[in-house]
Amino acid sequence: MPGITIRKLWWAAVGIPLFAAGPGFRPALPGYHYQFPRDHFGHPDFRTEWWYYTGNVRAANGHRYGFELVFFRQGQRREPDDNPSAWRVDDLYLAHLALTDIDGKRFRYYTRLNRAGPGIAGVSLDEGRIWNGNWQSQWDLKSDTQTLTAIAADIRFRLQLMPRKPPVINGENGVSQKAEGVGEASYYISFPRLAVEGTLNGNAVSGFAWMDHEWFSSQLAADQVGWDWFSIQLDNDTELMLFELRRSDGSIDPHSAGTYIDRAGHAIHLKRGDFGLEPLEAWRSPQSGARYPVRWRISVPSLKLTLECATAVTNQELVAPNEGGTTYWEGTVTYSGTASGLGYLEMTGYDKPVKL
Repeated sequence: MPGITIRKLWWAAVGIPLFAAGPGFRPALPGYHYQFPRDHFGHPDFRTEWWYYTGNVRAANGHRYGFELVFFRQGQRREPDDNPSAWRVDDLYLAHLALTDIDGKRFRYYTRLNRAGPGIAGVSLDEGRIWNGNWQSQWDLKSDTQTLTAIAADIRFRLQLMPRKPPVINGENGVSQKAEGVGEASYYISFPRLAVEGTLNGNAVSGFAWMDHEWFSSQLAADQVGWDWFSIQLDNDTELMLFELRRSDGSIDPHSAGTYIDRAGHAIHLKRGDFGLEPLEAWRSPQSGARYPVRWRISVPSLKLTLECATAVTNQELVAPNEGGTTYWEGTVTYSGTASGLGYLEMTGYDKPVKL
C-alpha cells in the first residue's frame, strides 16, 4: 500500500495511547440533539466511534452459537490538507469478527485494519452501510433493519437483524458520562432487541442480537483501567445494560451506570448505586495471563432482579497481535435467577490498562 505499511498503520491504531483525544475533535457534551437515521452512521468530528453487534442464535437442530461483529473508526487528523490522494489517512477502520460454537465449545476470532482508500472501508449514510472489506452492515433506512455479512477462513454468515424495540439513548441528558470532567463521556445508542434470521456456515439460524453505537473524543480517566459490560436480554421481553468502570486502586468508579428497558421499550437510567455486580469465579488465560471473572452475581433491587451470569465457553478472549494492542474478553453468556435470558459480557483492562 502506498506511503504507510500495514504494520505501521496497525501500531498507529492499537498502540499506546489507544484512541487518545487529538486536536480538531469535538467533546461529547450534554444536550446533544439526536437525529435518525443520521446518527446511526459516521461522526467524523469525534475521534473514536464504534458499532458493536453481538448475538445468540440457534440452528434448526438446536445447536447454539454466539457471534460478534464490530466496526471501529479512529480519527487520525482533522487539520486542513491539500493532499488529494485516496490513500490519505484521515481515519483508520478496524474490525473484529468472532464466533462462539457454544455446544462445540470452540471460539474463533479475526481482526482487520484498513484505511478508507478507494472504497476499502468506511461509513456512509447515503449508501446506508458500514463496512471493512467484505464485512458489512447494510441498513434499510426506513425500517432500521440491518443485514450483517462477514466472510473469514471458517466463518461465513449473512444475518438480517430486525428491531423489536426502538433505539435507546443511554445515559442522562443525552450523554453517557464515564469520568469526572467536561467531555469525559460518549454519545451512546443501543438497539436492545434485534430479531435475527439468516445463515451461518451454510445453516439456517435464528435468535436475538444487541447493537451498541458510541462516539466520543475522550472517555476514560487516567485512574480507570478497564470496564465490565453486560447486555442482558431476558425471556420476559425486558433488557438490561450494565457497565462498571474499574480504577487502578481496585475500586469501582461512581460513573458506572446502566439502562433498563421495559416491555414497551421505555428506558430507565440506572446509577451505580442502583445495581450490584459481584464476581464469583475466575478463569486465567493461558495466552495473555489475564484473570477474568467468568461468573457473576447481578442484583437490581428496584426491579426485584437477582441474576447469575455464566458462560459455557470460558475462553472467549481476543488477544491483541502485539504488545501495544488491547486484549479483551467478549463472549456469549446465560442469565438465570429471578429471570432467565441470554446476552454478552465484555471485560477489558485485565492484562493492562485500556487507554481511551
